[in-house]
Amino acid sequence: MLARVKRILKWLYPGMRIKRWILLTGAGLFVVGIGSARLLFDEFLIIKAIDVLAILIGIALVIAGIKKMMKSFIAVFLPQADQDLVDIIFRKRQLEKGTKIVAIGGGTGLGVLLSGMKSFTSNLTAIVTMADDGGSSGRLRAQFNVLPPGDIRNCLVALADAEPLMQNLFQFRFGEETELQGHSFGNLFITAMTKLTGGDFEKAIEESSKVLAIRGKVVPATLDRVTLNATYSDGTKAIGEASIPQGKGRIAQVFLSPEEVKASKGAIKAIDEAELIILGPGSLYTSIIPNLLIRQIYEAIVKSRAFKVYICNVMTQKGETDGYSAFDHLQALITHTDKRIVDCCVVNSANIPEKFLAQYREQNSYPVVADCERIRNAGFLVVRGDLLNFTDFVRHDNKKLAKVILNIITNYV
Repeated sequence: MLARVKRILKWLYPGMRIKRWILLTGAGLFVVGIGSARLLFDEFLIIKAIDVLAILIGIALVIAGIKKMMKSFIAVFLPQADQDLVDIIFRKRQLEKGTKIVAIGGGTGLGVLLSGMKSFTSNLTAIVTMADDGGSSGRLRAQFNVLPPGDIRNCLVALADAEPLMQNLFQFRFGEETELQGHSFGNLFITAMTKLTGGDFEKAIEESSKVLAIRGKVVPATLDRVTLNATYSDGTKAIGEASIPQGKGRIAQVFLSPEEVKASKGAIKAIDEAELIILGPGSLYTSIIPNLLIRQIYEAIVKSRAFKVYICNVMTQKGETDGYSAFDHLQALITHTDKRIVDCCVVNSANIPEKFLAQYREQNSYPVVADCERIRNAGFLVVRGDLLNFTDFVRHDNKKLAKVILNIITNYV
């Protein structure tokens, strides 16, 4: 009992910035009480008017005191502390009413989609491939026997509502002068969190999500250790996700080893509850299809009543989709799964400036031909739009992409 009293009295300690608002609220209640009591007994109209005015002033003091107390709490616990309380609450409630969206993929493309959509709904779940074995993720995966954190990190940062400094910290990559060369801080953080939670990768993601105050959820497609492999049209094979784009032939099929991989419970739950399922954008064979090779995931998508959208890449990718049109991308998805995996294909309609085309030609990468008629003839809806952002690279623009997705939601979901 004494301990409880001490905890309550802590609110009155100097520097808590709460006593003044408690006093203001108390004063308002006092004024309301006095005014209400006098209103019952005063006979003269002018005095009653003064009593009513006192009651209104008291109510205003109570509202102001409570609002200031709430802002004091928010200033401590929420990163949006500089916003007005009513804006924070309204925004949160509106986002919670948004369409339930599941986005499936990996790499930077999925992050672009998430960063655009988080302004319209917090009912976002990113299902992320666990087949990455290159770069920082591959090194950490081999050295610490953890699941690859890189694509998870990108999605967490994309959904983050934390201060920009915290987002930049997670994306910070160590330079050549250190033993940590090539590692990002976020990858190391998630790896360390995995070890601290006894190897619980889902728990590590959950705790990292709290640090970044993300809108939505990020879940791994599977918690099993998997390797992505490829068979080429000439019969040769590649083992490991990082080696697949290095092959010389056209990819005939990609597959996981082991073959029987269990989907994460979070992934299946999100798909079952989804109103809209989005595949991509991202590398076709190494970011999107690996998720769909998990039988439970692709069967859940096929069974789902959600509207299913594939966002086609803007440029072909050397070693993966050389010479592919939009229809070829879609056909690869269907070949590895089922025709019911997609209802609609989103393709870019904007022209790409010549200076960018010249840069990409040096890398044997070319614009994806939007052969929309072939897609329609195959029984799929096509949505075209200007999706591009031109900086140093040709990328999907997160705001333009979000606008297209919102139009799809309005018309088809």
